[in-house]
Amino acid sequence: MRIQKIELKNWRNFRSANVEIKADVIYLVGPNASGKSNFLDALRFLRDIAKPIGGGLQTALNERGGFSKVRCLHARGAGKKKGSTNLEITVSLSDGPDTWTYHLAILPRSSKSRPLVAKEIVKHNEEVLVDRPYDHEVDDEDQLAVTYLEQAAQNKEFRELSRYFSQITYVHLVPQLVKFGERISGHLLPDDPFGQAFMKRIADTANKTREARLKKISKALHEIVPGLEALQFIVDKEGRPHIEMRYQTHRPLPARQLEDQLSDGTLRLIALLWLLQEDHSAPLLLEEPELSLNEEIVRQLHRLFYKVGKRDNQVFVTTHSYALLSNEGIPSSSIFTIIPGVEGSRIEPPTEPERIAIQNGIPPGDVVLARGEQFALDI
Repeated sequence: MRIQKIELKNWRNFRSANVEIKADVIYLVGPNASGKSNFLDALRFLRDIAKPIGGGLQTALNERGGFSKVRCLHARGAGKKKGSTNLEITVSLSDGPDTWTYHLAILPRSSKSRPLVAKEIVKHNEEVLVDRPYDHEVDDEDQLAVTYLEQAAQNKEFRELSRYFSQITYVHLVPQLVKFGERISGHLLPDDPFGQAFMKRIADTANKTREARLKKISKALHEIVPGLEALQFIVDKEGRPHIEMRYQTHRPLPARQLEDQLSDGTLRLIALLWLLQEDHSAPLLLEEPELSLNEEIVRQLHRLFYKVGKRDNQVFVTTHSYALLSNEGIPSSSIFTIIPGVEGSRIEPPTEPERIAIQNGIPPGDVVLARGEQFALDI
């Protein structure tokens, strides 16, 4: 199953956004605070609603500080038309010849009342499976406080869609947490977005699969990391899992380093390449993968996404890195620019002149980043 279209209304930075997706790797570019992360958070929001354990609409809203924190500031009190200030998310998907659409609208309420479902529509091949609220729900706030997406008793006909949303993966790797995750006491965040349990993730992988992935990472890194011989998974005397990197030196035996001795950039790259090889039946959301990496390595990330990653994976990437976007192999269909404005941000694909420029070999960074920066200066 793959996302084909995302529509947002009154969601965080976006008063209105409509994005048609035609590529496997999507780059969201734009200046700081324009809404790149908030766009990804719309997909995370659906994931948090659909999660079978600890999920649900009210939980997803509360984890974000409540309804007022996720509704676009420009929507407050704007217009008297019914539904004009509702928060809405619509996702259209395809699964081979099959199509799905999920639409959720949330009704704003007073600070002392729970937000309610104003509309929930599920379509499969244009057949309407759900069209809420139903007559018997109109005066029942307890029913409208939850979505069908989160209820196993109600989503039987579209459980495939609910399961898909629940499996969306969001990652913003923090190398220090990856290095010392086993030694840091404290609460592990749900879904481990920052990589604190990354070593355990590797340890829990079947031996054959783990070895194959590390071998593929070693091969990819061989061109980038001087002297790299191999990556190996080991367990120390205390039972803690480690990644061991072996280097060729002038000595007969290779030099060895564990993950806590690696540079932040090298470890972040290893973790990134591992994640790209995992089976993601739903999108992988990556925040600024270029952080901590040498600029020359960043220039190769797009190639690595395809060389190392699984072809069935759909990846959404936020970035404002010129080096990352300087790869001439990035098609114009992969790039969306988020442009801030006084009435909220908007998200746009390359213009026709920009598309032609990219097709003619001008690096995408030269084409699209200048536009985003210009709008940032105007604001």
